[in-house]
Amino acid sequence: MEMITEKIKDVTIVNIQGEKIDAANVPDFKRDIVNALPANAKVVFDMSQLKFVDSSGLGAILSCLRRLNASGGDLKLCGLSKSVRALFELVRMHRIFDICNTKEEAVEAFQK
Repeated sequence: MEMITEKIKDVTIVNIQGEKIDAANVPDFKRDIVNALPANAKVVFDMSQLKFVDSSGLGAILSCLRRLNASGGDLKLCGLSKSVRALFELVRMHRIFDICNTKEEAVEAFQK
């Protein structure tokens, strides 16, 4: 799984490449994302290319949030497809994550 990072102001944007995060690629996701999560960072996961996330994918994303929170950072999500957003709402993860429509919106949310 490929991830492309960019900086907007003091926020790190992680563009998750690929159509799914599931049990088959979660180990790769966890290994690769560690390098993209600096301590005390404001991070946005741009998930606009993802069409599917399973429970192991949700767990991996949640562990990223916990890791960032433990070091004084935060994680916001953007670009969720209808099916991925429906999953987040079904398991009530939309109450845990700050979900924005666009990466620009997510970056602005950090400025408030």
